[in-house]
Amino acid sequence: MKILKYLVGIWIALAIYTVFSFLGGARGMSAYNYLLAERDIQKENIKELGLLNDELEVTRNNLLFDEDTILVQARQMGFGEEGDRFIRIIGLGNTQSVPAYSGNVYFAQNPDFIPDIYIKIAALCAGLLIFVFLFTLEIIEKRSR
Repeated sequence: MKILKYLVGIWIALAIYTVFSFLGGARGMSAYNYLLAERDIQKENIKELGLLNDELEVTRNNLLFDEDTILVQARQMGFGEEGDRFIRIIGLGNTQSVPAYSGNVYFAQNPDFIPDIYIKIAALCAGLLIFVFLFTLEIIEKRSR
């Protein structure tokens, strides 16, 4: 029966290791929840890029097939037709159009987790603490007899 009492320290160490690994380890619940949140962010980013793609596709089609749109775009870029007269206005700054926005690149971050070595050290310390506590209790019981 004495040996079973000391095995409690090993079982406590295993239980602590299991719980900490499950909750905060590299493949635990906190990392899993973080990856689920990252997946949702990626889905939103893909949805925004899809909408932006639709807008750019419409603009591209207009530039391919609509001559008036081509003329407007060319004049916004500073080109002119033969016979156009230009008036220079000073002090307004650069009036060229902003290039088309093509979206942002989103880089996923690595999830935060408790390194396995820290979990092992915590479990080992807890197991040794329980072992020392039970051993001390046995010594106290022997002295009191």
